[in-house]
Amino acid sequence: MNQHVLITGASRGIGKAIATAFAEAGYHLYLTCRAHGEELQTLAAELEARFQISCHSFVCDMGDEAAVSDLFLHIPSVDIVINNAGIAWIGLLTDMKPEEWHRLMQTNLDSLFYTSSKAVPLMLQQHSGRIINISSVWGNIGASCEVAYSASKGGVNAFTKALAKELAPSEISVNAVACGVIDTEMNRSHLTAEDMEVLKNEIPADRIGTPQEVAQLVLLLAKAPVYMTGQIITIDGGWQ
Repeated sequence: MNQHVLITGASRGIGKAIATAFAEAGYHLYLTCRAHGEELQTLAAELEARFQISCHSFVCDMGDEAAVSDLFLHIPSVDIVINNAGIAWIGLLTDMKPEEWHRLMQTNLDSLFYTSSKAVPLMLQQHSGRIINISSVWGNIGASCEVAYSASKGGVNAFTKALAKELAPSEISVNAVACGVIDTEMNRSHLTAEDMEVLKNEIPADRIGTPQEVAQLVLLLAKAPVYMTGQIITIDGGWQ
């Protein structure tokens, strides 16, 4: 397989699982992270050795337009972009500082504009491409004490639907995966064990989802007919 995939936020959690799934499927990878460069470099080397694919790692703040522009100087072509980089903030909106709001929006939403504005021209040259955005169920219904995060993911969903309509005539699909509660370091750092247990009891599947399950869904989307576009696919164990 000669297809190249850009996966943002790939050093841990869902991004790492997506990178592993795509490497196993034979895709060549460009991986980014903002703060765990050594971990990402180690992952890239492991994936290259295990699956005989090329894997390039970059430390890049995806919420910084100049950094993303520099990143794409190293990406001559790309078939699939998976916008996974994201951060959370839990607390009362009135306790949130403006700089925290802007930082979250830059990482979770602005980054989609930066990657898409650079990747779409490359996809147009080859008359094909796929963009897959990692969203959240909170982007669909909102969450108390996660107003900024919910707003950012609601923006991701609207961005996905609108860009899908814009690019459909060019055979480029744009879809999103809305995740429920997934067992990631980000969730474990923001939620107590008691919180996670309460959430688990609300989920019909009676368990928390895994990053590997999200990765398998993303891989399916990458292989789906291009006619499937503008969709927000929920993976949450029947929760919402």
